[in-house]
Amino acid sequence: MSDARQSEVSELSLDILLVDDEPTSREAVSLCVESLGHKPRAVASADEALRVNDSEIHDLALVDLRLGADSGLELVTSLQEQSPWTKVAVITAHGSIESAIEAMRRGAIDYIEKPVSPHSVQAITRQISTVRRLETNLERLRDDLERAIPPPRIRTESRAMREVLTMARRAAESEATILLRGESGTGKGVLARAIHDWSTRREGPFSVVNTPTLSRELLESELFGHVKGAFTGAVRSRPGRIARTAGGTLLLDEIGTMPVELQPKLLRFLQDRSYERVGSDTTQTADVRMIVATNHDLEAAVEAAEFREDLYFRIRVIEIEVPPLRDRLEDLLPLADSFVDFFGARYGRPGARLTEGARRALMERKWPGNVRELQNAVERAVILSRGSQIGAGSLPPVDNKPGSTAGQTPMITLDEAERRHLKGVLEAADSGKEAAQILGISTTTLWRRRRKHDL
Repeated sequence: MSDARQSEVSELSLDILLVDDEPTSREAVSLCVESLGHKPRAVASADEALRVNDSEIHDLALVDLRLGADSGLELVTSLQEQSPWTKVAVITAHGSIESAIEAMRRGAIDYIEKPVSPHSVQAITRQISTVRRLETNLERLRDDLERAIPPPRIRTESRAMREVLTMARRAAESEATILLRGESGTGKGVLARAIHDWSTRREGPFSVVNTPTLSRELLESELFGHVKGAFTGAVRSRPGRIARTAGGTLLLDEIGTMPVELQPKLLRFLQDRSYERVGSDTTQTADVRMIVATNHDLEAAVEAAEFREDLYFRIRVIEIEVPPLRDRLEDLLPLADSFVDFFGARYGRPGARLTEGARRALMERKWPGNVRELQNAVERAVILSRGSQIGAGSLPPVDNKPGSTAGQTPMITLDEAERRHLKGVLEAADSGKEAAQILGISTTTLWRRRRKHDL
């Protein structure tokens, strides 16, 4: 890959707030930012900068230290307090380097001397783009560690699953909306993540919204964001998951349960990538690739007027059916072995292996909960067994009655459980410091998790 192509792949498109009271300078820097592929938002004063930054999310703020009657240094501090995730760089005239150094003491990451050149702006944006990509990767790894999720296994011995993966790889090359269908626990989320990793958006964020775990009001806010005062408890503006996933892929899980009242808003976003946050009439746009998943009969939901027909046709541009585990038994034992390796390492049992009796027992089960049920069964067996051999007696009792959900996890994600717990502690505590003490974590970790869950 050439250096130019590598740069194109590596650098993300950033949302940049420019604060400069000189119209000519403001316009020149805005054009420079835009020419580099980023999105500028230019304002002329500190008050306007704080107002805009409270309602929009920015990756970078470029602040001129001389803002007429306003103090650029004070604005640096205020921006850092208002949105800690926004990186701030200052613009200074030659001979005012002392002020730039003071700004960096206050949290600015760098400074640019006037007259501002495209080269100096590009150096800053490349730096922030790299940081954002590293933050995304770190957040992804942290989530995986916290949830202790086994690494996804994309390899398959099943002909049916090979056809699914071939179709998914082809679909990943496009920007089309993808509908993943299949029973609960078949691995639709794993496939969605693989599609993201195979796509040109692989450097961007991958995010999941689990529709059934949220009320209509919370789901709307989670997806589209809200402005301060939009509802009781909205003490400040928050970007939604769509805004935070810009440049990446958003998986909307169990779309069949989405309230009818929200479906027109989702349809509009899928059509032209525009939306409004809750409580705002300002239209925003976001470059997000959408993947939706469901185990519901959408056709029946359309007939029952529980799902909009126009939305149904819009989401099934590319439709992929993920087969249940009983229809790809060739993958059952390789999956089980991979789970044994993962949970063996996690619980201090490296080298643990399934006995032949356990392997036969696994093959004889019907697995109504599919891959998720298999994962849970193997985790239980690893925990309960002694020595390096995992026998059939360590597996959960057989329950293959029709409609049985043995081995399946409750219908709430770990992310949602953490969000609810955090929300309860924050409401009960008198301060963030007290909440962190109750949770047994540092205030920095609390801030990171509040940011993750928009609390």
